[in-house]
Amino acid sequence: MAVDPQHPILAVSVGDPVGIGPEITAAVLAEYAADTSQHGIAVADTAVMQRAVDVLGLDVEVRTVDRWDIAPAGEGVIDVFDIGVLGDDLPDWGVVDARAGRAAITGIEVSTKAAMDEHVSGIVTGPINKEAVWKAGSEHLGHTEMLGELTGVTKQDTMFVNDRTHVDGHRLQTFFATRHMSLRKALDAITVETQIDSIERAHRALQVYGVENPRLAVAAINPHGGENGAFGDEEIEILRPAVEAVRAKGLDVTGPIPADSVFHHGLTGRYDGILSQYHDQGHIATKTFDFDGTISVTVGLPILRTSVDHGTAFDIAGQAKADPGTMRSAYAAALGYAPYVAGIRAEYLPR
Repeated sequence: MAVDPQHPILAVSVGDPVGIGPEITAAVLAEYAADTSQHGIAVADTAVMQRAVDVLGLDVEVRTVDRWDIAPAGEGVIDVFDIGVLGDDLPDWGVVDARAGRAAITGIEVSTKAAMDEHVSGIVTGPINKEAVWKAGSEHLGHTEMLGELTGVTKQDTMFVNDRTHVDGHRLQTFFATRHMSLRKALDAITVETQIDSIERAHRALQVYGVENPRLAVAAINPHGGENGAFGDEEIEILRPAVEAVRAKGLDVTGPIPADSVFHHGLTGRYDGILSQYHDQGHIATKTFDFDGTISVTVGLPILRTSVDHGTAFDIAGQAKADPGTMRSAYAAALGYAPYVAGIRAEYLPR
């Protein structure tokens, strides 16, 4: 049975159990425990969460649960869905370990199944260590690829969210035409056809995630938008024709707009979303504005998934030094998107 979007349940997979994921998860769930209109459940071994609580010195009880529909206990209690991988024999903090990698994988699998079965509104994911995951036998490059296989989806997009951007509560969402590839390869990958596809996918994602009449801006590639070809012709040969093609279909899309100004315009509310052309173009702009408040949403999955956008920080794991700010933002974003879960499922569930 689908959960009530007005009283969302979130599965929070902690990521690598010997990184900072358990600590930041414990901190955020403790903060939200008093709010019984929602329910966050950590997905990990119980001993992992207890160790994190002890490290942080939190005055909370760690309660093991074996079902998702259990009522929240309220202030002073955080719940954990025990995945039964590590038991009480925990690996050391901050060490690449195959057992920790297996626990991270299992946490993702359990959380995703709960979302696919509609036991939870969505999942919030902590950071994984790719080397540990590979040691555990996974061949996936990361979270996104793993989630694609678990949900039967072959193409996903990354949507960065900044929701502390404007006095009226404006939320800026940034998309990426290309992601994990060199800049040289990224430029080669941008064609009129791929740009049209990226624009249409981003525009539709804004609608699915709650923007009724989206205004999307397309970032330029070259300085000053190419200066009419003086600094490059990608805007003339690729981006402008793509924008004109989608505008002819009735989409509210503007661009290409020079990248040194388009993010400012987005942050002040002129646009609901921006299509960044390559990885660092969007990452630098959003993270410079608000590093802790920038979170990642995986668009294209038939489930709601928000995530921190940082690593496991093995160098400070287990020392109560980790800032839970990004996990707090990812958790809050998942609560904010919970009312749209039915539409997300309807749009992206493989048929």
